[in-house]
Amino acid sequence: MSVLVNKNSRIIVQGFTGSEGSFHAGQMIEYGTNVVGGVTPGKGGQVHLGRPVFNTVKEAVEKTGADVSIIFVPPAFAADSIMEAAEAGIEVIVAITEGIPVKDMMVAKRYIKDKGARLIGPNARGSLRQVKRRWESCRDSFSKKGRLVLFRNPER
Repeated sequence: MSVLVNKNSRIIVQGFTGSEGSFHAGQMIEYGTNVVGGVTPGKGGQVHLGRPVFNTVKEAVEKTGADVSIIFVPPAFAADSIMEAAEAGIEVIVAITEGIPVKDMMVAKRYIKDKGARLIGPNARGSLRQVKRRWESCRDSFSKKGRLVLFRNPER
């Protein structure tokens, strides 16, 4: 069994300044999650929710030491965001986005396998319901405080 995200994880949010990314990142930060920044191309250098915004995942990793990314981008950009995270050295990638084209995910999955990254998702919102302590992805009425354990099938 592997614990993929813990209190020492350094989390970035891709799609940080968008409506979904802003809402969920704000909830995560409020709860005490170690969100170290976010990525929104073209908005690098800004501060959002008290955290730095970067243009690329590579820049975010270099400046913050991030090792986990949670992705809140539209389906058309999600596979590229997943591959960008893996290319930058992110170890755990959580794709919340729904509706990513299957063909795009086939390419992204093959790409990240070669990079040694672990992908949770896409449409991973349900897998994070009990995560409250580490990040917030569901409203309070759907979850309660508890320990986080994400299981990984070593055969995949």
